[in-house]
Amino acid sequence: MSKKNRIVELCCFAVLAIICSCNTANKEQVRPNIVFIMSDDHAYQAISAYGHGLNHTPNIDRIAEEGAIFTKGYVTNSICAPSRAVMLTGKHSFVNGKVDNQQAFDWSQDNVAKQLQKAGYQTAMIGKIHIDGLPQGFDYSNVLPGQGQYYNPDFIENGVKKQYHGYCTQITTDIALDWLKNKRDKSKPFLMLYHQKAPHRTWMPEKKYLDLFEDSTFTPPANFFDNFENRPVAAEHEMGIWEHMDLVYDLKMLDDEGEFQTRYRPNAQNIYNRMDEEQRAAWDAHYKPIIEEFKELKPEGKELALWKFNRYMKDYLATIQSVDDGVGQVLDYLDEEGLAENTIVIYTSDQGFYLGEHGWFDKRFMYEESFRTPILMRFPKEIKPGTVVDGLVQNLDFAPTFLDYAETAIPEDIQGESFRSLSEGKTENWRDAIYYTYYEYPGEHHVQRHYGVRTDRYKLIHFYYDSDTWELYDLEEDPTEMTNLYNNPEYAEVQKQMHARLIEIRKKYGDSDELNRFHLNRFLNNR
Repeated sequence: MSKKNRIVELCCFAVLAIICSCNTANKEQVRPNIVFIMSDDHAYQAISAYGHGLNHTPNIDRIAEEGAIFTKGYVTNSICAPSRAVMLTGKHSFVNGKVDNQQAFDWSQDNVAKQLQKAGYQTAMIGKIHIDGLPQGFDYSNVLPGQGQYYNPDFIENGVKKQYHGYCTQITTDIALDWLKNKRDKSKPFLMLYHQKAPHRTWMPEKKYLDLFEDSTFTPPANFFDNFENRPVAAEHEMGIWEHMDLVYDLKMLDDEGEFQTRYRPNAQNIYNRMDEEQRAAWDAHYKPIIEEFKELKPEGKELALWKFNRYMKDYLATIQSVDDGVGQVLDYLDEEGLAENTIVIYTSDQGFYLGEHGWFDKRFMYEESFRTPILMRFPKEIKPGTVVDGLVQNLDFAPTFLDYAETAIPEDIQGESFRSLSEGKTENWRDAIYYTYYEYPGEHHVQRHYGVRTDRYKLIHFYYDSDTWELYDLEEDPTEMTNLYNNPEYAEVQKQMHARLIEIRKKYGDSDELNRFHLNRFLNNR
């Protein structure tokens, strides 16, 4: 080969290398970024886009206005850590092993962040994960230990624990923005899990929002004074606002005189001890007049129940306002940096929450308010503004959806399904039933172990362990689930059909009574 031809050949190779390099870079740029925002215990009723009128969340609403709102988003297990494990793995609790808040999670198993890392994504987890151990699959992590604290919280940054001064919701947002601005490799697509502690119990508002709802009076749901007729398992609960909500720990009645000696008063004192003088002064200026007024009123019976409900709602909703602020800050950054068009933004909660329905707070039951969770999603490239998605979607589906958008193969053992096509309005062949499990019993709030199936119209629940109780609901006729139809002869055929669906869906996902016994024994042995 002549020297001239050799030079030509080398030039061709160089051009090809540049073309390949550009194609690779373009592919990296084309694949969307993913910002996954998860709050804790954020009821769909408390997002104004869902139309319940309790509060105003303009920034979260903006995701729906510029993208899609999901009207039938659900979880597979309505409790914090298991829900997050399902989100990470795309597998039911009885498959990934994290069935309750007590059992350990095996971080060595595959998860969606690890899969995206292999595909060239940079990954970050920021805020609450509520799963012990160093998060695996993340290039950067800065997470709250356990439940975390609202004021002056500790965080664990890449395995190193340190305390931050300020309010947890804003600190979490600041860390997320700092990673976006200063720590990520801007040549790579990214996955950022941005997880807020709020509005988890004990609902401690940010200083600037302490008075936000003080002039509001909330009307409780119509079934606030539920007597649980024909629902004996629900009647055994320990999550009633009237009976079980702690006056000091939950409702901030930590009086100087010590007249309110409640079960969780010491816990409240420990929380407040984290505050600095300025924070505590603002806190006392807000709550001391409320304490004094309560002592003068001395409410009892139903009057006390309504007073507690209103205090709960004011604090709960005020914590959400800070979450909404953070969402706005992140959306603004994406807009300002020209990232919005190619970034998927999802807002959700790790489960729903009771805001007085059946007289309750907390979650756990398969009834709609805790089973259902908000899901709002924006991706300007593919999702039309104002899209409404009515398909049955679960937190099981987040992992495969992320992988689908990232043009990455979805592992065969993932049990969820990508809802990418659903968000584009293609409803063919989508599922018509979803499966639920709950395991943390005996435990806090006294909610029996149960599992069940939900279709568009009906729900069948089986409570087991201390009981063998079945419940059947017609959600079209009885959306608030007040009438158990299991033994109603008019629904005999529906009952038969739902039992068949339950057997079918348990087989599909690999659940069984034997697995239930296994997890029960493991739970009891580790108590």
